[in-house]
Amino acid sequence: MARDSQAALVALNRFGLGARGGASGDFVNAASDPRGFVKAGLSRPNGVLLELPGLLSTPALAAAVFAYQAEIKLAREAAAKSAAVGSEANPVSPAQDTKENAKALRRNLSLNSVTMEMSGKAPDIKASGMETHDKAGANAAMPSTEAMQPNPAKPPQPLNIIQKTFRAEALARLQRAMLSDSGFVERLVVFWSNHFCISAGKGELARIWAGSFEREAIRPHVLGRFGDMLRAVEQHPAMLFFLDNQQSLGPDSRAGQNRKRGLNENLAREIMELHTLGVGGGYTQNDVTSLARIITGWTFAGRQGQLGTPGSFVFNANAHQPGAQLLLGRTYEDNGVGQGEAALADIARHPSTAKFIAAKFVRHFVADDPPPALVARLQEVFHRSDGDLKALAAALVDSDEAWRAPPTKMRSPYEFLVASGRLLSQIPDDPSRYLGGLNLLGQPLWTPAGPNGFPDSNAAWAAPEGMKLRLDISAQMASRLGDTIDPRDLLELAAADAASPETRRTIERAESRQQALALLLMSPEFQRR
Repeated sequence: MARDSQAALVALNRFGLGARGGASGDFVNAASDPRGFVKAGLSRPNGVLLELPGLLSTPALAAAVFAYQAEIKLAREAAAKSAAVGSEANPVSPAQDTKENAKALRRNLSLNSVTMEMSGKAPDIKASGMETHDKAGANAAMPSTEAMQPNPAKPPQPLNIIQKTFRAEALARLQRAMLSDSGFVERLVVFWSNHFCISAGKGELARIWAGSFEREAIRPHVLGRFGDMLRAVEQHPAMLFFLDNQQSLGPDSRAGQNRKRGLNENLAREIMELHTLGVGGGYTQNDVTSLARIITGWTFAGRQGQLGTPGSFVFNANAHQPGAQLLLGRTYEDNGVGQGEAALADIARHPSTAKFIAAKFVRHFVADDPPPALVARLQEVFHRSDGDLKALAAALVDSDEAWRAPPTKMRSPYEFLVASGRLLSQIPDDPSRYLGGLNLLGQPLWTPAGPNGFPDSNAAWAAPEGMKLRLDISAQMASRLGDTIDPRDLLELAAADAASPETRRTIERAESRQQALALLLMSPEFQRR
């Protein structure tokens, strides 16, 4: 079979996370059978799951965070009592921190430290305009940073259970992305996780649950049915906490009458606007209110465990709005949690949901302006298959439009950093390197600014400031790895014959290996998909 280098580049970059370095043979395998290479992961549904020792369930994490919060509360109460006794015995006036002290103690994200960790080498710092033989004298004349600070920074505190859990979940996700064959299934995980996003910035529960939410509500259904994923997402404690549904009380429910509190429509609105029907999908404000009433009582058990195991999904009948509800022209009788499950099942099958999902799917993988014919075809697949997401993904890969479209999409920061790690064989054993890079580039892991997730357009990721930061990261990574890697060999692994003559000449004419590697990482063949 003839090898198709251009199709291989599409297979690896548009659908996947880029070629792996070393002896992976990714590009050769993709060039031999591009579509088969991408679709291979779809036949291994268990490969989507992420089950590793040390990654706990959501209820287990809830128990851990509730225990941690109780410890902190006791410690603060003890400290307050101790301080009160001490102040009575030895009254002192508090010292004022100066602005200079605050700046000295503030620990900002450093581009140099991020790229140092990503490359795994210590930085080679050179002052601008300073000759090498001047370094010793300059360093001898310059007092240490600690000596310059009136109040030296305290040693770093040990990580708490929330921080440890977030880092462990992040590392597991990054390692899976680095090691996966084509990366297509991992791209699907990232797409659906962003579609049904929560934000770790919401609070301690959201942060400790961010990874388990993806493992439990997203991954099991990436190659399953959309309706099943929808129900798993909307009933997951992380989503209920993120969109405040545990605070929503039916006005006529027992709890609503006792507490004089009412509906919270956040979850119902985002289900319809962002998760299923989409803006202009045929629903009204009355439908939002009806859905909010239907899902009152959908909550999670708290620290006392009165409704169930702490951190597990429960239906609180005392908070549920009684009675039948009219939603999108259909009446749903009050049968407890089943009322909401029936409503979600019908919304998942609504024609507007098929249209919204198909357009968003094509926009993510193919172009900011998705080809209408391809959207219509995927919409029909979604509708005909009852939301079979494996069939949807296969139909996308089987479409000629997805392979013919020019590579106009810019890789997101996550895709860029993961693709760099794959090509440079930098499999992380510590997530700090990538978490810092994602923060710097504006896509902090599992922490979008709002419920609509991270943007998915060139306007968001191809802005000049963002590209400058990518260049800086590429240059500093290259400065630490360039001596050990021949960028010309990497170009063959990443693009081979699909590399343009301009890119090949640019890399070959570079003044050093370091410069050549930075140029490779910033080339259109690497940045665009």
